[in-house]
Amino acid sequence: MQTVYKKEEENYVINPKKFVLWLLIVASIMLFAGFTSAYIVRRGEGNWEVFELPSLFMVNSIIAVVSSLFMQLAYMSAKKEQKDKTKILLGLTVALGLAFCLGQFFAYQQLIANNVFFAFSNPSNSFVYVISGLHLAHVIGGLVFLLIMWGQSFMKTLPNTFQLYLNMCLTYWHFIGILWIYLYLFLYLYR
Repeated sequence: MQTVYKKEEENYVINPKKFVLWLLIVASIMLFAGFTSAYIVRRGEGNWEVFELPSLFMVNSIIAVVSSLFMQLAYMSAKKEQKDKTKILLGLTVALGLAFCLGQFFAYQQLIANNVFFAFSNPSNSFVYVISGLHLAHVIGGLVFLLIMWGQSFMKTLPNTFQLYLNMCLTYWHFIGILWIYLYLFLYLYR
């Protein structure tokens, strides 16, 4: 019975866990596509205030790119079974993920200092908070996954699923990095 199950599992075109991850990514893309579409439609109706985006949004874009690079290098190190290098690179990715979260917090402080508040009276302000806040929630979810993988990298013997889950973490981390670049450029160009 066990060999039948294993044989069926090998026949999958894509691992079921990876498939679920891709479904979540597609759902997230649809969510942000909906928000950016609503942004464009609402902007066309008037009552739209133009303001400067926080400079930290640009800094966070750089952080997102560098953290994706470290995550890619961590994955490649894990494939080569370079355990110490994998630990260090995953740790750097975690640190940059936390730096991104802090950067968003300070970016919101910049918005508040410039009298840009989350308010129903001014939709342009609210959209920036909602879109960047939802992305931040996705980053926090990715950080939880990343912290679990980093913790596993300290185990004497890595679990059999380590490579699979690290690959899934890599995919998700790249996704939220690319998503942030898109959102930043969108908000910058369509102010």
